[in-house]
Amino acid sequence: MTNPYENALKQLKNVAELIDLGKDDLDYLSNPKKLIEVSIPVKMDDGTLRIFKGFRSQHNDDRGPFKGGVRFHPSVTADEVRALSMWMTWKCAIADIPYGGGKGGVIFDPTDLSEKEIEKLTRGYIKGIWRDIGREVDVPGPDINTPQQVMDWMVDEYGKLSGKLDYAVFTGKSLEKGGSLGRTEATGRGGVFVLAQLAKRVNFKAGDTKIAIQGFGNVGYYFALFAQEIGFKVVAVSDSKGGIFNAKGLDIKSVMAHKKKTGAVKGFEGAKDLPDNEILLLNVDVLVPAALENAINEENADKVQAKYIIEMANGPITPQADLVLNKKGIMVIPDVLANSGGVTVSYFEWVQNKEDKKWSEKEVNDKLFEKIVSAFDQIYDEMGKLKTDFRRAAYALAVRKVIKARKLE
Repeated sequence: MTNPYENALKQLKNVAELIDLGKDDLDYLSNPKKLIEVSIPVKMDDGTLRIFKGFRSQHNDDRGPFKGGVRFHPSVTADEVRALSMWMTWKCAIADIPYGGGKGGVIFDPTDLSEKEIEKLTRGYIKGIWRDIGREVDVPGPDINTPQQVMDWMVDEYGKLSGKLDYAVFTGKSLEKGGSLGRTEATGRGGVFVLAQLAKRVNFKAGDTKIAIQGFGNVGYYFALFAQEIGFKVVAVSDSKGGIFNAKGLDIKSVMAHKKKTGAVKGFEGAKDLPDNEILLLNVDVLVPAALENAINEENADKVQAKYIIEMANGPITPQADLVLNKKGIMVIPDVLANSGGVTVSYFEWVQNKEDKKWSEKEVNDKLFEKIVSAFDQIYDEMGKLKTDFRRAAYALAVRKVIKARKLE
């Protein structure tokens, strides 16, 4: 399995060569400022004690507090959170929001634990890191398997430990706990704003454009739904149990209803079932990897047929695969732009909490549209100036912003 941190370092080095980044700056950006590792004791429902391991990587805070989600997943590693925190630094710089990059995770499978056990584990994780976070220090948010309920538990536990209830320390909360309207759909919605702007800049029509989406969780579902609503044809979607295909297009709400009923998208009436990962190789216009890291790698990159890839997962393409895709002329819109809608609306939530205000959903979505489209256009223009691919252009902009902020300190 490819190491995501090694991938992140390779991407940084590629950009360093492009913009003549000095060795001191490269070394500085290659490592997180702090990596926190915690042991979390949890008394299980059967009375036994289990010790879980958790992490928080704080990569860079030159542009503002560390910011990044917390994921609950069995594949979490120290290197994974290091990589994700670095990507968050670039993402926040590209989105032009005053944050640096952070990321957290706990190693476990939530399907193996009861709700009560997950709550104990969540509170235990916060006990381990609470002195290292805060509204102007590090602002954790949601990620894989950390829905609003989990974020609300974090808010509550932090309040107990710090002696002060402060909604601005976390994002992705329920509306009752200071959450923002539009946050649940923000990542998928932002991705579709990117899709629409791509269509505008390279001149393709929604109705003629076939899309395949790997991953049908929150991000993949909302991307599919909003893309369909503005006229794009979503012909294939998949989840961890396999995929489905219909050349005429899928009805996304009906697919989700089927998944909720059966636990998988497979078996959806009127669609052909696809084997695992075949969705990545379909002859479509736009491919959207919206699951986990390293989905497109050196083993399958040469078989990818899509003209454009929009990375809605974090790190779904390895650096080796990137080279193959570039040679094939496939344009990749990188995760640091494509899925930045989530962190952008998290920033809006933070601002609302700090100012004790509530914005309307329309206000949130309008501000998100402005941020995403502005960032897309800047990178697209930079790509032409540097005569490079979209990812390196995005990283070049981000790295320059972070180094500039460092030198202003």
